[in-house]
Amino acid sequence: MKSVPVWIWYTALRILLFAVPLAVLLLAGVNPWVSAAVAALFGLSASLVFLRRPRETMSSELYAARHRETPVVRDDDEVEDAAVDATPSERRDNADA
Repeated sequence: MKSVPVWIWYTALRILLFAVPLAVLLLAGVNPWVSAAVAALFGLSASLVFLRRPRETMSSELYAARHRETPVVRDDDEVEDAAVDATPSERRDNADA
């Protein structure tokens, strides 16, 4: 069984940290604008305090993906590069074939 990527867990927890206080405040009868502002502040503060490890894991995975030592080469990349690098006469010859 595959594990769920960190970014999905982090996003789901961030949404919960906003949605739960928002729902509680709205059920308590607080003005919707005030409820949204308080829930946003609570969600931001709580995620900074409690979600440090998932945030650091996610950022290190993103950094590793962006700074690979060797770029990912796909099968069709070489064919596309050859087509782009071909001279105009070679392109005409390949188009006629």
